[in-house]
Amino acid sequence: MPTLEGAQIAELAELLRLLGEPTRLRILLACLTEPASVGDIAARVNIPRSLVSHHLRMLRAGRFLRSTRNGKQIIYSPVDDRIRCILQDLVEHVVEAADERGDG
Repeated sequence: MPTLEGAQIAELAELLRLLGEPTRLRILLACLTEPASVGDIAARVNIPRSLVSHHLRMLRAGRFLRSTRNGKQIIYSPVDDRIRCILQDLVEHVVEAADERGDG
């Protein structure tokens, strides 16, 4: 693992803070299954479109998601496959811990 400078530590902490908010995490996970519009995401995670839009702006600023125009719709998808790998590793960590505790 490389040694990080102070600014890099701060950037990493900010990325983890973005992932630490449950609604943003649910939105990001919903976009991993397949690219989606704001309306699709809102339906998948059962929250209002306005709240989805707010969190999508933050996830785009954090370079987790990208947006592409498809006609009149904006479609959101992961920036690259590293995002999927990071989340997959975290999910597996949580599932394994639950299995070890016997509550999974």
